[in-house]
Amino acid sequence: MITLSINGKAVQVNVAADTPLLWVLRDHLQLIGTKFGCGKGLCGSCTVLVNGKPLRSCITPVGELQGKPVTTIEGIPENHPVMLAWLAEEVSQCGYCQPGQILSAVALLAETSKPDDVAIDRAMSGNLCRCGTYGRIRRAIHVASGKKADKGGKNQ
Repeated sequence: MITLSINGKAVQVNVAADTPLLWVLRDHLQLIGTKFGCGKGLCGSCTVLVNGKPLRSCITPVGELQGKPVTTIEGIPENHPVMLAWLAEEVSQCGYCQPGQILSAVALLAETSKPDDVAIDRAMSGNLCRCGTYGRIRRAIHVASGKKADKGGKNQ
């Protein structure tokens, strides 16, 4: 039995310690917001936060997470500035990568309250979007940080 802290709640799961967190979240806890993408930790679709830092859940064994707080997309309130900015900037197209994108943005803004484009691009570089919404993602992060962004992507 492994005890995890998921979105502020202690949960116990009866799985092998080497089971990837992604499958515990989706199959055992029915937290299906975290997506399977590549299965190799390269695309960012499976991103969650552990101790506030982005982590690829598809390659992280649950045995390494006991006592560490894990936040999934379900743990981000609807009124969080990043969530509101995502809606305001109409970031999502297909939406598949967005949970991982949002969690990476939340982590960035927790570390750097007013990131510039270079910091945003660096922080978000591990999250792929097949729809190519990178410009909208960047604008939304600026909006969430309190900066204004015009539709052309330039900061004001």
